[in-house]
Amino acid sequence: MSTAPASSLKIYFRLLGYMRPFVVQFGISIFGFIVFASSQPMLAVVLKYFVDGLADPELAVLHGVPLLEGLALMHTVPLAIVAIAVWQGFGSYLSNYFLARVSLGLVHDLRLTLFDKLLRLPNTWFDSHNSGHLISRITFDVTMVTGAATDAIKVVIREGLTVIFLFGYLLWMNWRLTMVMVAILPLIGVLVGKASRKFRKQARQIQEAMGDVTHIASETIHGYRVVRSFGGEAYESARFLQASADNTKKQLRMVKTGASYTPTLQLVTHTAMATILFLVLWLRGDASAGELVAYITAAGLLPKPIRQLSETSATIQKGVAGAESIFSQLDEPPEPDGGTVTRERVAGHIVVRDLVFNYPGHEQRVLNGLDFEIAPGRMTALVGRSGSGKSTLASLIPRFYPHTHGQILIDGIDVTAYTLGNLRHHIALVTQQVTLFNGTVADNIAYGELADAPRAEVERVAEAAGAREFIDRLPQGFDTVIGENGITLSGGQRQRLAIARALLKEAPILIFDEATSALDTEAERHIQNALDRLSQGRTTLVIAHRLSTIERADQILVMNQGRIVERGTHAELLALNGHYANLHAMQFGDGEAAQAEGAGPA
Repeated sequence: MSTAPASSLKIYFRLLGYMRPFVVQFGISIFGFIVFASSQPMLAVVLKYFVDGLADPELAVLHGVPLLEGLALMHTVPLAIVAIAVWQGFGSYLSNYFLARVSLGLVHDLRLTLFDKLLRLPNTWFDSHNSGHLISRITFDVTMVTGAATDAIKVVIREGLTVIFLFGYLLWMNWRLTMVMVAILPLIGVLVGKASRKFRKQARQIQEAMGDVTHIASETIHGYRVVRSFGGEAYESARFLQASADNTKKQLRMVKTGASYTPTLQLVTHTAMATILFLVLWLRGDASAGELVAYITAAGLLPKPIRQLSETSATIQKGVAGAESIFSQLDEPPEPDGGTVTRERVAGHIVVRDLVFNYPGHEQRVLNGLDFEIAPGRMTALVGRSGSGKSTLASLIPRFYPHTHGQILIDGIDVTAYTLGNLRHHIALVTQQVTLFNGTVADNIAYGELADAPRAEVERVAEAAGAREFIDRLPQGFDTVIGENGITLSGGQRQRLAIARALLKEAPILIFDEATSALDTEAERHIQNALDRLSQGRTTLVIAHRLSTIERADQILVMNQGRIVERGTHAELLALNGHYANLHAMQFGDGEAAQAEGAGPA
């Protein structure tokens, strides 16, 4: 036996494990399937009674049956058919309704599990996975999985029980003839196994193609301004067309496999049926006409459930491929959190010793031997060329990435010793790329653990961040819905809302990564005033693009190629006439001289 079916079986049983919370509903649905399947041979029994009754009316009168004693053929057959329909309908309702509850519950649980896992995965994982494929996994893959876990099981149990009841009836009537049908089962098994391998391979290809479609659509929707500004409509349309055509081609390939597989299976089963009919006519013996008709009817009912059972292979293999994708994400190790230390509040004393860092998979060091100290309640600024490691350093303090070597201490304790939740509770962060949500202004300021903040506090921090003046001009003020990622706001307005959110957190450590880069002069003045007030009693780390915002910093660290090349106050660094002086000259008028020295922008 090959390893692929065993692997598929293992994945499938793991998937079925997610149905444990729905075992009662699933049990009721199975009972419904049993009721439904038991009705199939009943029709053959009624037909036997009907045919024999036509030949001998005496046989058509029931004796010894409660409530039906003495009833003739013309009464019993219609009553029996109606009773079978009611019995079958009862079973169908139970099975379909309760299996739907299992299916919808499974979709819900799987999506929650996937989404919760996303929230716990490390930054490095997101760096190597695009959002389109992740969204496709939560939507498309989960749908395929539930098809395998519920729809396929529905067919397997319903049609499987139907086959069992019909085979049992046929064996009871004539076991020799029935064994002829049993002889074709190995051939059906070979066909199903071969098709299953093809279905799974094709399903995996369809998943990847669907991820590409979702990814391109997501990128275009989020970047529609850039697309329109640079005339990218034709390019994006061609890119989406190619991805969609590729997906369609792979879908059709799977349909083609199924379309050729089903007729082949039908030919096998119907050939067996033809053989049965020949043998019935040849070896009828002393069987009555009713018995022969009943046997042929029951045998004739077999190909349909057998065909449907075989067709579930495609559904199951799609689900296995989807489950494989989902489990690959669920099996990813979560963001490492080996810390045990928690503090109600820290003073904010930061010490960095011999800090070295390179991104996973890259040998080049981004930070190389950093040493500095930030006293509690003091403001330290980082300046330097783009790519010098400033933002990377800001990401290491809240442990978005694990540092390679050295120490980052907060109040004398390494950041790796704190629990992640507690460490980040003490840090408020404003990054270059502002993230806002499709809610009200107030909801975006009081986000997450700040959601219960009093309205007065929300308005106070908005005022401190210089955001109140534009918020009051919005149609509903703080209750205005600002669209996805604050699309209705300018870049500077979004930045000020992010700063207000950080202020509301009242964390002892504040990190501003290029927080004023999108602000005009007046807004920058508001932020500068806010930073001056906030720095009292709080440790503030400012990554500055505009040097005017950090002139009053207690300490300025100048970075170049992952190292600190200068440190001191604004006045001290100007007096050195080095890197900082060159950067300052570029921003405040002496640009040609600075360029001659080879200095770049922050």
